[in-house]
Formats: sequence, structure tokens, C-alpha cells
Amino acid sequence: MGRGLFSCFKKQTPDNTAATSNEPSLASGGPIIVELFSSQGCATSPEAELLFSRLGRGDFKLEVGVILMGYHVDYWDYNGWKDPFGSAQWTVRQKDYVESLCLDTMFTPQVVVQGRKQIVGNDEDGLIAEIVNAPRFPPPSFQATFERPTPESLKVFLNGTFRAKSDGQGADIMVALYESGLVTDCQGGDNKGRMLVNDFVVRKLAKLCSVNNQPPKKMITGTLDFGLWQGFNSSKCGLVLFVQQHGSRHIFGSQRIQLPANI
Repeated sequence: MGRGLFSCFKKQTPDNTAATSNEPSLASGGPIIVELFSSQGCATSPEAELLFSRLGRGDFKLEVGVILMGYHVDYWDYNGWKDPFGSAQWTVRQKDYVESLCLDTMFTPQVVVQGRKQIVGNDEDGLIAEIVNAPRFPPPSFQATFERPTPESLKVFLNGTFRAKSDGQGADIMVALYESGLVTDCQGGDNKGRMLVNDFVVRKLAKLCSVNNQPPKKMITGTLDFGLWQGFNSSKCGLVLFVQQHGSRHIFGSQRIQLPANI
């Protein structure tokens, strides 16, 4: 397991008190968000990536739906191989979890489930247990339409409701654009000589809007513009819309949106 240093200064709120009385009902259980932080420069990340892909294929026959998002951090890029999908933005996202979960180090591979629990990313039994035991919330109900204003951009029009009552802490409605089926011939670092396969890799992440004390059935509309990368293929990509609480960073609602194959 690769590790980096990061001190945690924020006191963690115990799980049994973190949710306010206005946290959304668990009655209509939606899918569970599973986030993997990894790097092609980390020797133990490929094992976690394989587990992640198997989870996405449904190999474990879970009775709960999962939505996967993989973030490639950039702090292993010094170690002989620059991850082509690595980004400082994803390192910052992991640091935010380090703080909210009151950890004292950053490491890869790491999995965060519903923004609430974390585990080593290649611990199969532990990961399945965290998914099965994670709280579930009503999924948002958004419709999306798409345009390609230029070959290098994708415009997404969204409208719908997030079906959960936000409390005084407020929350962000976030949208991630991910890509699967990525294969890299790694020519340096700890994984030199290996063909690395990565699925559900987040390429773009944007905030649709913030909500606070908003009625759950109120219609929300918005537009996002995503810059696209060379070789973009919509058939390998998808969108994830999720609601993430301010402060605690708990996720309480998520939805996967398929991209048109011919966009």
C-alpha cells in the first residue's frame, strides 16, 4: 500500500450523530457511491483497480446497486511514471476526505463509501462489507440532454429533483463524467512493463448547484460544459450525479446517466 503524509486537524463527528434530524429518509434505498483513489505509479493500485472493475461488472451479486468513480491522484507522479489520468484536483478531493474522516495519512489505493467510511482499496471482504452496510437514500431523478457545440466540448442540460430534504448544512449537486475501458502500457515506475486497465475513471467533475433547505420536489435546472479529451468516445463514458453534504462530505443520493452512443 502506497502512503503519503497528510495531517488531520478536524475532529471527526461520530457516525451515529453526524446525520441531523433532517437527513433524508432511508426508506427508498438508492445505489451506493464507491470512490477509489489510486495511481498508476502505486505498486498496489492495479490489484484494487481489478477489484473495482469486477465490482462494476456485477461479479459479486450484491443486493444493492453501486455507482463507481475512480480518481487518479498525482502525488506518485515523481516515482518514475506520470499517470496520464492523474490530477491535482483528485488529490485535493482525497485530502478533503482525509480531513472529514479524521485520518492522519493519505494513501493509495483507498476506497471511500458514501463519503462516510474508508478502507484499503484492495481489501475485498472489507469493501463488500462496507457497501452492504452503507446507508441508502432516495436517488435523484434528473433527465439529461446533450449537445456537442464543438468537437472538443460537451454541453449537458439537466433538470429534475434530488428527492431528499437538505438541512441547514447545505449540499452540492455534483456531476462527474467518467470513462471506462482504458488500457495503458506502463513504461516506468513500480508498474513498469505492465498493461494497466482502468474503468470508471473520472475525467471531469463539476458542481451543478448548491442547495440548502430546499423542498425535495422543487425542480432544479442547470447546464454544464465539459471540455473533452482526445479520443473521447461516448460509448465508453457515463455521467454520475450525486448530492454531497457540506462539512461532513456525506453523500445522500446518486444517479447514473447514460450518454448517447452517437453524441
